[in-house]
Amino acid sequence: MIVQDWLWVVFTIAAALSQTARNALQRGLTATAGTAGATHVRFLFGLPFSVLFLAGIAIATKSALLAPGVNFFLWCALGAVSQIAATALMLMAMQNRSFVVAIAYIKTEPVLVAIFGLAFLGDALSWPVAAAIVIATAGVIAMSWTPGIAAANSARPAALGIIAGAFFALAAVGFRGAVLSLPGAETVLLPAAYTLVWALAIQTALLSLRLVFFDRKVFGAILRAWKPSLAAGFVGALASQFWFMAFALATAASVRTLALIEVLFAQIVSQGLFSQKTTRREAAGILLLVAGILLLLWTHPN
Repeated sequence: MIVQDWLWVVFTIAAALSQTARNALQRGLTATAGTAGATHVRFLFGLPFSVLFLAGIAIATKSALLAPGVNFFLWCALGAVSQIAATALMLMAMQNRSFVVAIAYIKTEPVLVAIFGLAFLGDALSWPVAAAIVIATAGVIAMSWTPGIAAANSARPAALGIIAGAFFALAAVGFRGAVLSLPGAETVLLPAAYTLVWALAIQTALLSLRLVFFDRKVFGAILRAWKPSLAAGFVGALASQFWFMAFALATAASVRTLALIEVLFAQIVSQGLFSQKTTRREAAGILLLVAGILLLLWTHPN
């Protein structure tokens, strides 16, 4: 029972690690496929892997496919559309600032997740958990804030990151709502995998239609970069599978607050791949972030 109570932590950390890798792969694709192409890659190339995940889980658990209702598709559509908008804004933000700072702006989302989760799903939070969310979010804001933030070359990516965070918050709530709306299953694996297939199918259809009518050349660019696209698709689908399993076990606010650990992973990627240094301000933000995450884990109800 104790192990099961803490599975959401394991799933969230695994998702954050996978997402950090996917973000790095997508960032590299923007140079050849553009923002639209790099955004589409995670959905188009992730969909086949999600189907394999679902088939494998159904066979391994000897479970029949679930029968979703209307609410499932409404929640799933909300999450899918919000994630498309958030991903595009995220990639635009990362083209304008350092990798780790762009991620930090986007990770201001937990406070909005808490508000949306309470409003739409009735996910109430205890005061200690709410305090943990505020402390951790303050950490990423401290990492992001720099002198001259109002300058034109800084304000635009900051705004893009914050708006992307709001859409990511809506996506998290939408996907948790979708997973919870499915009929009972013996494990969280099947509802999470089923939600992932439908979410990626919706996203792939919407973005494919947009590219067909407005930017057909992007398809050619994606196909030419099929090897990194395939890798980004697999890692993206894997990350989403872990996110959805975590959403089945804990509130979206708790999951997305713990997910701020991705900022630490991004810091490692930034220094290792992009040769970017950590400033004192970012270091102070990291300390706040770690304090908030530890408080969350200590006070989170299990």
